[in-house]
Order: sequence, then C-alpha cells, then structure tokens
Amino acid sequence: MKARNVIGLAAGRKYENYLKWLLKTPETEVVKLSYEDQNFEALLKCDALVLSGGEDVHPRFYGRPDYLAKYQLDDIDEARDEFEMKLLDYAEKHQLPVLGICRGLQVANAYFGGTLIPDIPSFGKPDHTKHGEGKDRYHGISVTPGSLLEAIAGVTTGDVNSAHHQSVDTLAPELSVNAVSADGIVEGMERRGAGKHPFLLLVQWHPERMNDQESVFSKNIREHFLKSINPRQA
Repeated sequence: MKARNVIGLAAGRKYENYLKWLLKTPETEVVKLSYEDQNFEALLKCDALVLSGGEDVHPRFYGRPDYLAKYQLDDIDEARDEFEMKLLDYAEKHQLPVLGICRGLQVANAYFGGTLIPDIPSFGKPDHTKHGEGKDRYHGISVTPGSLLEAIAGVTTGDVNSAHHQSVDTLAPELSVNAVSADGIVEGMERRGAGKHPFLLLVQWHPERMNDQESVFSKNIREHFLKSINPRQA
C-alpha cells in the first residue's frame, strides 16, 4: 500500500481554504492542530507542518513589546503564537518539512530570531492589505535567482496576492530572502543555501486562495512541498 502524506495544519482563519488546497493532491491526509483543542500531541503522527494565516504575531515574541501600544495592535492571540512556536520547534528538532503562509512566515521569522514591521503603512511603505471590498490585492514579485523558490516556480518574476499589514523587518540569521515586492517588502524566505534540509519555505502571499490555482506560485508550491515529505509507510 502506498504511504500517505500526513500533514499537520495549524488551525486559523479560513482553515477550510488551506484544507481544500492541500487535499487537491491524492494520498494526502491533514490533521488539524489548534491550541483551542490542546492537541499538540497530534503533530507527533505527522510527517510535515503547515503554518497558516491569521492574527498578528505579538511583538513580545520578537523583542518589541512596546509595539503593542505604539501601533495599536489588537488583532493578536498570544496563546496561538505560543502554540505555533512550539509546533515549529518540534518540527525543527524532528526535521519535518515546513511550509509557512502569510502569518506563518512571520511566526517563523520571529522563531528564528528575526523581527517584524508591525504595520507596513506606518513605516512608509504602500498598503499590502486587502482592498476595501475584501478582495486580495495583487502585485508583482521578483524571485531570487538560484533560490529554492526559483527552482520550485521556474520563474524569477510573477504576480501574487496580498492581504497583510505586517512583514519582515530584520531577517532571522538562518534564513534568506527568496522574493521581494517592488516596494521592498519581503515576500518569501527559506533556509540559507538552496536545497538545504529539512524543507522550509515561507511565503507572504496566500497560494491556497490565488485566483489562478494553476499558478506556479500556488500549484508548484503545493506539489513541491508534498514531494519533500518522507511519509511513514502504511
């Protein structure tokens, strides 16, 4: 019997979007991970981890608790932050492949020792949040030549969706940037040195809900992530 990919998916807003996206590939099983369910132990039977989008990362996790009041951050959930930091710590120690999406990128940068911009417009950059009617923005990105992301996507430019107001400020020492927007916002990261293991890919956009699900920045990311998994045998 063919082995199945068992993926731990950190629960958050619009969980079903991520679930449907991952399940587009056969032989995939998804396990919901949530601090509300107190089910950290469920990760122990998983072969990989996905950190999904959602609330802002509390600034105390990247050493700037003063940002909380200064930038009036109220869309936060410290319990979720703590739970997902614990998930990522386990994944690192047990060499599980990790895919971080939007908030997932920010959690990972904080975990590895980087810092975040708490509110992009407040730092003089263009707005990257959704349009007023609730639709994702779209903008171009440049992909770093020679990066893992370039190997996955097969291109060095393209368009992605955007729905965030926080972003990377100081890059974590273990990570490298693999994509940026025209206004200089970090759009993707990976481990330093293309092809290093275990797999770690972090993207600021939402591949699970891009208008074009055949885009190399959606389909290719999902397929490459799943191929990176070493599933347990049935």
